[in-house]
Amino acid sequence: MPDLRSIPAVGRLLEEDTAKTLVGQYGRDLVVKAIRETIYRIRSGQGSGQTTNAETILHDVEIHLESWFTPTLRPVINATGVVIHTNLGRAPLSKSALQAAAVAGGEYTTLEFNLDNGKRGSRSVHAEEQLKRLLGVDAALVVNNNAAAVLLCLSALARRRKVVISRTQLVEIGGGFRVPEVMSQSGAILYEIGTTNRVHIADYKKALVEKPALIMRAHHSNYRIIGFTSEPALSDIVSTAHSQDIPVLDDLGSGALLDTSRYGLLHEPTVQESLEAGVDVVCFSGDKLLGGPQAGIIVGRKELLDKVKKHPLARAVRADKLCLAALSATLDHYLKGEAEDQVPVWQMIAKDEAGLKTTVEHWKLALGAGEVQPGRSAIGGGSLPEETLPTWVLQLTVENPDRFLSKLRRNSPPVIARIENETVILDARTIFPEQEEPLLAAIARVLH
Repeated sequence: MPDLRSIPAVGRLLEEDTAKTLVGQYGRDLVVKAIRETIYRIRSGQGSGQTTNAETILHDVEIHLESWFTPTLRPVINATGVVIHTNLGRAPLSKSALQAAAVAGGEYTTLEFNLDNGKRGSRSVHAEEQLKRLLGVDAALVVNNNAAAVLLCLSALARRRKVVISRTQLVEIGGGFRVPEVMSQSGAILYEIGTTNRVHIADYKKALVEKPALIMRAHHSNYRIIGFTSEPALSDIVSTAHSQDIPVLDDLGSGALLDTSRYGLLHEPTVQESLEAGVDVVCFSGDKLLGGPQAGIIVGRKELLDKVKKHPLARAVRADKLCLAALSATLDHYLKGEAEDQVPVWQMIAKDEAGLKTTVEHWKLALGAGEVQPGRSAIGGGSLPEETLPTWVLQLTVENPDRFLSKLRRNSPPVIARIENETVILDARTIFPEQEEPLLAAIARVLH
């Protein structure tokens, strides 16, 4: 036990050069607070050492202060191979999107100001013209995420009225988002049709007798029903609904604008296909296969979108200027036909196997360890369930894989990898070129 009587007073510690340096960095009030907490820890037996000299105490104080200013939201190196990794922030932004967000955040903007007349404008116009031009729709609205988009549409278009949805689509997705509960929260009345595995167009026709406000389709963006199952084509659902002047709301989820089958994946229904099928309102995410910032995007018929925009909830779920700036820059990539080259999600999906193998061979040579092995990369992020792409990985056989990964996570920047068959797997697909050097340095430190 340290001699508690020998602990220097706070005022005495503040006279030390180390303390003065810390005061210059963090301010006197915070340093005093950190000193008092450190002394309390020593007195309660939680200190790091057995000595109570000023040097040791101030060393602990410095560590204490550094911990207070270590961000909880930190950049990491994603070596898992999961392209849209929900826990790691989903889609990384393009350089143009990052620059646009930085400009919008660092300067005053025309967020709600009309330059033509010098009066207050509407933030709903930002990204709308791009979406209209890109998708050929009458109107569009951006909110803070797709769950909010669905909730807002149901609240504005179907409150206290029935919404028809198939039981094949009454699902729960990440974070406890349950379709029936969202419908209930919106004030819409859930009207279920079909069974857990099958629904027919006759079920939709029968439901029209109830005079619903909407027919809703929730796309299987992060789950799959297999076996004895069937669902009618979206175009047939739309035709049936429109025969009774009932609008159709399509919750697409992942929001693909490019054909995923071009990259050896199953075809993910695109926003364009929903609109071509005649859907009246389509909701989708900005940060999944679109590859932009977190956002919920609503596109469709102007008369319906006008109701959505005027609903009081629209203000509560509106997107901020950073999101709108980054989304606009991302949409520009699609308008210019350069998404595959500029949007990181699509850059990763489009990587060729030969290039991936060359990268991993370089890793092995640089580290002098591991084996170059074929593997599979997941798309992730509520998109293309169970779909993977062929990749190349560095396989490391280590004594304790869990401890190895723990040490990688404590690196700066942290490295996130995965374990397969009791070996550590590092997938090249989700590594940016500028991350290779710090990745190899981190692995080398843990290995040696």
